[in-house]
Amino acid sequence: MADEMLSIDDLSQQLDSEGMIGFTQSFVSDLEHGFSAVDEKHLPWLQQLKSNDWNGVLCFGMGGSAAGGDFLARIADASGSKPFIVHRGYQLPSWWTPDWLILATSHSGNTEETIAATESALKQGATVVVIATGGVLAGLCELHENCHLIPSIGGQPPRTAFGHLFSRQLALMEHLGLIPQQGDDEREAMLVRLEYACQANDFRNASGTPLLDLAMALREHPIALLGPTEMQPALVRCKNQLNENSGRFARIGVVPEMNHNEIVAWGGVSDDADPAREDQAILILTWDGMHPRVRRRVDWMIEHTPTDFAWRIHGEGTSLLEVLLHHCIVMDWLTIALALLHGKDPAAIRPIQALKGYLSDDASIE
Repeated sequence: MADEMLSIDDLSQQLDSEGMIGFTQSFVSDLEHGFSAVDEKHLPWLQQLKSNDWNGVLCFGMGGSAAGGDFLARIADASGSKPFIVHRGYQLPSWWTPDWLILATSHSGNTEETIAATESALKQGATVVVIATGGVLAGLCELHENCHLIPSIGGQPPRTAFGHLFSRQLALMEHLGLIPQQGDDEREAMLVRLEYACQANDFRNASGTPLLDLAMALREHPIALLGPTEMQPALVRCKNQLNENSGRFARIGVVPEMNHNEIVAWGGVSDDADPAREDQAILILTWDGMHPRVRRRVDWMIEHTPTDFAWRIHGEGTSLLEVLLHHCIVMDWLTIALALLHGKDPAAIRPIQALKGYLSDDASIE
């Protein structure tokens, strides 16, 4: 294993051109700084928004900047007072009315879909909160009195900025009373535990050996991500991190929904199944708060899994929020390790950049 650890260190130095490992290490400190960035002293307009009786929150964003909206929606489903809906696209939903608060998030501030939807909403009288490092989106806050900015931290790829973005999103919604406020002591204890998880899963350390072994086992197999409905934001974010960091496809199955369709393709008790199922690598994300019937379903699926390559990754924490963040930490380290084992720079996203270059030839947005 010493040789393998030396090898992964060499790969890190050779391939990690933009410091993705360092950004992953700082995930918890990013959260901590973001939570403290949202207060009335620095953002006096918060009090005005707090007095409004919003029907719900419509979250604009794409890619890593949209992930926080997914997390907010699940947390709100479990304990919030209003619905949260995530919208990825150029056009404002036809059902939207101005009594829905708009949360527009773009790490760069230049995501064209988010800009287009936000501009459309502002023309129709929306109240918008922008979370961005700058760009056109932040500039809208200078042009519209009902558009407010929570500045974020730049200098890194958007998918590594989740800690910066989500902490600001969550702190805002807690301040507005749309999601229950986490106590100071509870939050501090959560951050301590998450920091321990971050260090424990660093694949360059001896404690991260199991994660590195898992990454090595995933190299030669197609990947499936399964888990209960509450874990869906973590499943989606993990898939996206596998796509971008590792350059790998991944499929998602959510329990119990997949038990009514996709489970047939997995087989396990019959021959009416996909021939490729036995080569699949399955990662099952779980947590202590699963509904008892969902727990039974997951146990049955594990017992009848058709592949020899299956792992349960159990989210640690005393709340849904902490469990989701714990899964983010584990999966971020895993996808970077897998990228290095494939000989890929985890920051490289050449197809995305090529598409942006192609689209820039025609900057019109219909």
